[in-house]
Amino acid sequence: MNDTTNETQNAAENGAAASGTKRYTIRLFDTESDVTHSVHLSLRAARMIMIGAGAGILFIIAASVLSVYTLMHSYRHAAETAQLREANRIQQEQILQVSKRAAAMQEELSTLQHTEDSLRAIVGAPPAAPADENPQVGDSAPTGGAPHEPTVDDIGEALDVLEAHMGVRHASLDTLGTLIQNTYPAAGILGTDAPAGTPAGWPTNGFISSPYGLRFGGTEFHQGIDIAADTGTPIVATADGVVTAAGWSGSGYGNMVDIDHGDGVMTRYGHASAVAVTAGEHVRRGQIIAYVGSTGHSTGPHLHYEVRLNGQPVNPAPYL
Repeated sequence: MNDTTNETQNAAENGAAASGTKRYTIRLFDTESDVTHSVHLSLRAARMIMIGAGAGILFIIAASVLSVYTLMHSYRHAAETAQLREANRIQQEQILQVSKRAAAMQEELSTLQHTEDSLRAIVGAPPAAPADENPQVGDSAPTGGAPHEPTVDDIGEALDVLEAHMGVRHASLDTLGTLIQNTYPAAGILGTDAPAGTPAGWPTNGFISSPYGLRFGGTEFHQGIDIAADTGTPIVATADGVVTAAGWSGSGYGNMVDIDHGDGVMTRYGHASAVAVTAGEHVRRGQIIAYVGSTGHSTGPHLHYEVRLNGQPVNPAPYL
């Protein structure tokens, strides 16, 4: 059997050689069964196998290089993204801190403006020169541009403007203070050192919304001052005394408190939302006697405060 097979193989090889075509034989030996398998390939087939194997190897190499490049690019992109996020977080924190400072300065500037307006109203001084409008950071852009989110530089410029406005307000208040001292020299002796029975200080926290004297184009004489404040803001007695009236008044004052301080001095607190004392009660300066409201003839929450000497209303300005 084996001799016949070998002869057949040799004949095939000899025939191929005789025909001038090169052929290759690949023999596979099975050591366990002692069987030999032969595969006969032509030169063309061998070349095709070698080319395919080379192409496969090149493909594997290219795929490996591409995978490594993609992985490295992904890592680099992730690192750059993390850096950008951290830089953005730091910038946002800076913007937040500067914005808080700007908001605090804006609130302080508004307080200064209200204080100055109130003082000018009660002493009859002309209104302060209007300041330039406060900058609106981030909601505007140069002509032809588009709105943008505020940056640290934008808010920094707004802070510079606010600081300049505050400097103007402080200078204006200093000038106004000198005017008040010259107009009301007695005001300097009133305050915490004033006699217990002499009205001194503000009866509530707020700002003057209507001064003493003629108003509404001279058609009405205002016998006190109106101090605008939020409903429920405490009202305190400005001097020691005895409460002579506490509760609802039918004269337009709404809930009202009158305090007799002796020697012909009396104070009145009108339009309260609630009264905290009763008639006949002795009170001391600084004691809460009522709460700001809008009762009686009132168009909004405020305290109507009067100082009367021997029954006649006088300007409360020197007593503030």
